[in-house]
Amino acid sequence: MTTILVTGGTGTLGRLVSERLRADGHEVRVLSRHAQPYAVDLRAGGSALDVALGGVDTVVHCATSPRGGDEQAATNLIAAARRAGVGHLVYISIVGVDRVPLGYYRSKLAVERLVEESGLGWTVLRATQFHDLVVQVLRALAKAPVMLLPAGVRDQPVEVAEVAERLAELAGGTPAGRVADLGGPEVRTFESLGRAYLGATGRRRAVVKVPLAGKAYRGFRTGGHLAPERAVGKGTFEEYLAERFGGGTDGRRG
Repeated sequence: MTTILVTGGTGTLGRLVSERLRADGHEVRVLSRHAQPYAVDLRAGGSALDVALGGVDTVVHCATSPRGGDEQAATNLIAAARRAGVGHLVYISIVGVDRVPLGYYRSKLAVERLVEESGLGWTVLRATQFHDLVVQVLRALAKAPVMLLPAGVRDQPVEVAEVAERLAELAGGTPAGRVADLGGPEVRTFESLGRAYLGATGRRRAVVKVPLAGKAYRGFRTGGHLAPERAVGKGTFEEYLAERFGGGTDGRRG
């Protein structure tokens, strides 16, 4: 039985990773800022992090924040993992971090490099956007009477449980370096995703596609965040909507 620590283990992804690892027979430690007995702020580090890593064989690093601090958190985690003699560090990243010049993506890419240069055995998996995140964005955009969507942008949402399953599989194996990306089953226009969300939630909104500016928008518009050749996910956006909202329509047009 392997002892595995999951950072961000109470989050959307980390919780599912922890459940899957336990089901596979591993001893799992959940680390987050508020989860006892391993309540640690990775950005601060400290002796509590050393205690959490004592006797750990593998770390699955799911903790992240779009508000910043990921690089400092990874630096502290790696240093403590080296002191503890951890043999394997698994990191979840995002497809396109090296192609879309978005601040959060740059931070994720920087963490990838820290992991690669850590001196630890490592594995990095990049995935496309989770269904949950796409819905968060669409919910915010649907608050106005007119739903404004970025023109020319597509997405490839993936079911978070499938990412968790793959991470658990990787954590149970040996260090594999950068593994093949995990993409959702379909590349969809953002308009089609928006219309599917409106149908599933019973909202009536006019949908308007708006061209934006900037390098990050160009990166998304040219598909830098997509992995059509790795469309290996099974769960569709409509299936996710039906499970979450109890219904849905075919919103694929557009």
